[in-house]
Amino acid sequence: MPDSGDVEVVKGANAGDSQVRVYAVAPRENADPDEIVEGFLEAMTSDDPGFATARKYLTKRALRNWKPEQSITVLSNAPGRQPTDRDADPDSRSRVYPLSGRQIATVDARHAYKPVAPAEYLQSIHVVQQPVANGKGKEWRIDSLPPGLVLGEADFLRNYRSVNKYYFASGEDWVVADPVYIRQRQDPVTRMDPVTQTVKALLEGPTNWLKWAVDSYFPSGTQLKPGITSLTPDDTSTLKVPLNKEVGGEACRRMAAQLLFTLGDLTSVRVEQVELQNASGRSLCRMGQGQASEFAAVRSSVPRERPYLLDHGKLMSLNVEGKQDDAAVEVPGPFGQGTTPLTSVAVDRGETRAAGVAANGRDLLVSSITTEQDPSPAVLTSKGVRPGDRLSAPSWDGRGDLWVADRNPASPHLWLVPDGSGEPVEVRTPWLTEGTRVEALRVSADGVRVALLVTRGDRTTLQIGRVERQASGAEPAVSVVELQPVAPRMESVTAVSWAGPSRLVVVGKEAGGVQQIRYLQTDGSTSASSVLPGLNGVTSVAAPNSDNAPVVADSGNDGIVRLAPGTNWQPLLKKGDLPVYPG
Repeated sequence: MPDSGDVEVVKGANAGDSQVRVYAVAPRENADPDEIVEGFLEAMTSDDPGFATARKYLTKRALRNWKPEQSITVLSNAPGRQPTDRDADPDSRSRVYPLSGRQIATVDARHAYKPVAPAEYLQSIHVVQQPVANGKGKEWRIDSLPPGLVLGEADFLRNYRSVNKYYFASGEDWVVADPVYIRQRQDPVTRMDPVTQTVKALLEGPTNWLKWAVDSYFPSGTQLKPGITSLTPDDTSTLKVPLNKEVGGEACRRMAAQLLFTLGDLTSVRVEQVELQNASGRSLCRMGQGQASEFAAVRSSVPRERPYLLDHGKLMSLNVEGKQDDAAVEVPGPFGQGTTPLTSVAVDRGETRAAGVAANGRDLLVSSITTEQDPSPAVLTSKGVRPGDRLSAPSWDGRGDLWVADRNPASPHLWLVPDGSGEPVEVRTPWLTEGTRVEALRVSADGVRVALLVTRGDRTTLQIGRVERQASGAEPAVSVVELQPVAPRMESVTAVSWAGPSRLVVVGKEAGGVQQIRYLQTDGSTSASSVLPGLNGVTSVAAPNSDNAPVVADSGNDGIVRLAPGTNWQPLLKKGDLPVYPG
């Protein structure tokens, strides 16, 4: 308990229960300006079609300018309404009401969520008197207001939900998740149900941050047939999607695949097959879930993912279903034999090879983990003077390329080793300037995004970078650009792991708080249910790509522990460290 510091007013907030409904109430006759402002702020949180009731609080001028669909400003709590200046002339025909709060995020017109470091929010609502329709008397109405919607986090999570749209990695045959937010129920502006909103968002194209690294097979200008506001699967779980364009062939198949992956995120609807139609209802193509799986970024033939760890420098395979202290088995090859002790390791997604940093921290080695072989020469060597200034733990992407950070202060770099055995390629990182250091990295299975723990000064933050590849002469050029903060509310982040196509497991703590483990979307959004059970002293964490295996963590004195869905942390091994899933 704190025993010092200032006393602060704390506002209560509901948990954002999506089952709670808010019904807007129109302004009563002769309502005072305080009631007008309060009523409008409440009406913004409702599902009222077209925000019709909220609009009744506005003057004609404000009605023309207010566009609730253009953006959402998310505050930590509902916006605080400051009282108007009581010393103002009581006969004045206008009032100014300051709105305040702590802004934590914005959502743009393309539904993209962007977190920000909590910052003071200060805007105002201007209220004036205007003649009533019958010309007898005047009523208070809002004449100017902040753009878009302004919602507290609880109201935002009650009204909106995160879904993944899917696009193809540029020039590749697998899809990439692009998280956005849609309304939980009918959209007040478009009147579309959640399925139709999701399809519409997919057709609009990728978010501005991701669009440089992905392709959509929907031709430019593709829209739903005019007038469509509801899409429902038929008795065979087939969703028929009428479009305004004529398409066919392979392009149509890939469009159907994008739809199937995208709709797979909507737990409220079961879609096993998609049929694209033209505006007259003629079928263009069909695709089922089984056919779409060929475009998944992770196509493992292993029925259940298994993690690995190091035990005194030896690589071990971990049986997460095993009993305590009887769950680790040496892998074949020099890494499992201990002839090449390691300080960190990464296993490729096919589980045939592993990459490890040697005990000296300088050398990056690659070896088979399915057959016995002699140790191979290093594929990359750091010249860092101190062990902590040498190579980070490596990471494999879904292409089979190997990534690692050289933390040498004299020459910091990100490196990519094509296929884990080619000539190392220096990754272009315009943001990796003096005083900036990459502590750790994890590359997504699709190879389009990389999660980075970046230290500047005494603070380590979690950033997501976009991977761009260009053919430049004989050698491909690879860049990591446009770093975006993922956990700006965390003062420090100590570990991160991918946990699916657009989700991360993050270990860190907020200012003045204790260490916590939580799920975060790659856009930085979160929910009340994303916090994992508490665990002390976590130094590393590993999550599977799907939900068919538990999260595994190194908890210091407690050793290796596991967390299966719906359970608490359970001990697995007393010895061993740095657990990792393939990737």
